[in-house]
Amino acid sequence: MAAAAAFVSKRILERDLATIFGLPESAARWTELEDRLEAFCAELRQASVDETDEHAATREYIRRLAAAGLTKLVVPAAFGGEHEQVSATAICLARQWLARESGALDTAFVMQGLGSFPVVLAGRPELRQALLPGVAAGTTICAFALTEPGAGSDVSGMQTIAEPQADGAVLLRGHKTFISNAGVADSYVVFAREAETTAEGKPRFGAFWLAGDAPGLSVEPMKVTAPHPIGTVRFDGVRVPCEHRLGEPGEGLRIALGNLDQFRATVGAAALGITDRALEESVQHLCARVQFGRPLAKQQGLRFAMADLAAEHVAAQLMVYRAAAARDRGDATPDQPAMAKLLATELAQRAVDRCIQNFGGRGVVVGEVPERLYREVRALRIYEGTSEIQKLVIARAML
Repeated sequence: MAAAAAFVSKRILERDLATIFGLPESAARWTELEDRLEAFCAELRQASVDETDEHAATREYIRRLAAAGLTKLVVPAAFGGEHEQVSATAICLARQWLARESGALDTAFVMQGLGSFPVVLAGRPELRQALLPGVAAGTTICAFALTEPGAGSDVSGMQTIAEPQADGAVLLRGHKTFISNAGVADSYVVFAREAETTAEGKPRFGAFWLAGDAPGLSVEPMKVTAPHPIGTVRFDGVRVPCEHRLGEPGEGLRIALGNLDQFRATVGAAALGITDRALEESVQHLCARVQFGRPLAKQQGLRFAMADLAAEHVAAQLMVYRAAAARDRGDATPDQPAMAKLLATELAQRAVDRCIQNFGGRGVVVGEVPERLYREVRALRIYEGTSEIQKLVIARAML
């Protein structure tokens, strides 16, 4: 069973990724990246990071990720990155490995991409050159500020306003909430409603970059079930010069959705990592725990439950890397990452729940791995599009 769990989590990629997804030239590249990730995670298990201080832990994770060259995965090669273009497949591989070890580690990694890719998409050349090398080197920590109390799934409901100034700058007024890296970030990408509407009277939205210490920016920390730096970010007349606008006026929503399209399948990859760890912990416990004179692994009901999860996990993995490969080829459709995220995150919730059931009372003890996984997995079905939103996207593609 342990060998099967290892096969589910890694070897299927080395064997099948190139042939199934049409990337024959890159099989060796992905194997080499997985080897680096495996070594990084093995070292992390030997010298874990204290996550009690969320800000300090995030900085330490970014430092370690940068030392291993992993932060280079979220930036194009022209600005110090590893690949010519940011690769969804590479980010999926990284997130699957990192999420096995720590949700805070996975968040620290992916926020470097989520908080900088809008600049890749629409930033001016001078801004790209000033920001992105620091992201790749791990010296700049990023945040992505889109969600508001009244604008979650319906991002068009945002009320943060960008007031135009005579010199082309804007003043940001309003607030965002549930912003990862709030308070620790050096760099924020912020989305706001433009003062002017379209010719039809509909709202327009803009995208803006600003420094973490911009005058008028303040942060209120908040606590969530899986601790990491997160909070409400307030903008009290924060001035953004015209050169820090991303794209043209009114293009903010397009930039935000383009950013989410790049990273949505990678949420599924993080879910795969959590499922990997849940299966690993379950296998070890079921083989070691003796009840009624024999290991739990000999109980047919438990064996069947694990078999179902293993089969579904392979299916979810194929779906995630299918979506990532399509993104890298440039022929992705919206339903592909939606299916990947939906399938992988819903499965991860079931796998973790089964892991806790396998552990019995130990599964709910604070400090045990199943208890940590239970806290970390839940948000995956909400952020970057809830499971219900993914179903809407899939149904729209079908109908």
